[in-house]
Amino acid sequence: MKKMRIIVSGGGTGGHIYPAMALIKRLKERDLIEDVLYVGTEKGLESKIVKNAGIDFKTIEVQGFRRKLSLDNVKTVQLFLSSIRKSKKIVKEFKPDIVIGTGGYVCGAVVYAAHALHIPTVIHEQNSIAGVTNKFLAHFVDKVAIAFTEAADQFSEKKKIVFTGNPRAQEVVNIKPNDRLKEFNLAADKDTVMIFGGSRGAKPINQAVIETLDRFEKTDYQVLFVTGRVHYDNVIKSIDSKYLNSANISVLPYIDNMPEILPDIKLIVGRSGATSIAEITALGIPAIFVPSPYVTHDHQTKNAMSVSKVGAAKLIPEAELTSDKLFQEVNDIMSDAAVQQEMSDNSKKIGVPDAADRLIKVLTGLVNK
Repeated sequence: MKKMRIIVSGGGTGGHIYPAMALIKRLKERDLIEDVLYVGTEKGLESKIVKNAGIDFKTIEVQGFRRKLSLDNVKTVQLFLSSIRKSKKIVKEFKPDIVIGTGGYVCGAVVYAAHALHIPTVIHEQNSIAGVTNKFLAHFVDKVAIAFTEAADQFSEKKKIVFTGNPRAQEVVNIKPNDRLKEFNLAADKDTVMIFGGSRGAKPINQAVIETLDRFEKTDYQVLFVTGRVHYDNVIKSIDSKYLNSANISVLPYIDNMPEILPDIKLIVGRSGATSIAEITALGIPAIFVPSPYVTHDHQTKNAMSVSKVGAAKLIPEAELTSDKLFQEVNDIMSDAAVQQEMSDNSKKIGVPDAADRLIKVLTGLVNK
């Protein structure tokens, strides 16, 4: 199979960047890359992540449209046009066999420029509600890869749509159970619930957990409570110090390489971002989702509904989250092995453990064509 020269572009949030990185990693594992270039923005999260991974990185300058009429939108259009010109220059110099965009404003210019230069193009939509950039690009690209079947309704170009899943799923599926829980002063062989509100944490989730610690301490399972770095100090001040020395509870600001501990987790409580769902369903971990109501088009609720409707997860709207509700839902699952098994089986049914290979098949199909 021919090795590819590939340009990858996606930015703004980890949900756009981590699937792109997982794809690149898998392409390298299969020795399918001759050369790879990542195009992002200097200010975006991708700048740090991609550079740290040692991948060639170039930048363009773009910004999103304001929802209200604003002079900033004039600048947005000007930046977009100049970013297309710069993207064309980058594409011509790199000479890719294919270009893939994984979302965020930055990939709009890069993928459109590649299309204008008659380079094969693909976009990958991670969420159940398509982003504005991907909706725009769908009119021009050769293929639209999706991770939720519900996303198909967001695009009019039905013949272009291919269900691949999210490459992050394949990145975690082969991780084996290990003893990493010992690092957090928890027993490696005890059933564990992880409560985690995303990399920045979620104040409403944290508050509900704080009010439930007295009950969690008395259960026959243990709780790994990850507050998020920005909330950690306030959480520590808010709780009784006895919980910091509890054999049943561990309170942390963040966990590096979190996917490594997922095989040792019996239940996850947290947000319903696309990357989290890809990882959870690939491993078949039951979940309780508290979707963030602050994201575009409330897509986290739609993501969570996609998983909960098949019996793989429970959904608690943030407005309905209380300490009593949280404890009841967690305890109902953790006290019933049959329920855990059923949710795990249902989760695996919708997981896509070969997602990266499915997406690679789309790419190689276009290149070889």
